[in-house]
Amino acid sequence: QVQLVESGGGLVQTGGSLRLSCAASGRTFSGYAMGWFRRAPGKERECVASVSWSGGTTYYEDSVKDRFTISRDNAKNTVYLQMNSLKPEDTAVYYCAASGGGATMNARRYAYWGQGTQVTVSS
Repeated sequence: QVQLVESGGGLVQTGGSLRLSCAASGRTFSGYAMGWFRRAPGKERECVASVSWSGGTTYYEDSVKDRFTISRDNAKNTVYLQMNSLKPEDTAVYYCAASGGGATMNARRYAYWGQGTQVTVSS
């Protein structure tokens, strides 16, 4: 089992920045690829970023490329999502998740999920 706890969400103005953190406990964190997902009101859940266990491979959803950066610190059992140039359409609940395979944008490959943190971007 892997337990995941997100933090760092909040209210920010358009153009602002936030850094989300996801702290993991349980099984060896470094053995898992990690992903950040979001679900906006009335929309399907989508993966915004994924990182391999080593940090060497990353994937991003097109709308966040060049604005969001996923990273991880295996010594701290933590994965981060740095979000810059935020837009109102980034408003959503953000979740981190762990996958026993490689980095992937496919939600079905993720076995463990956090409870989520709310990000609200005001216009």
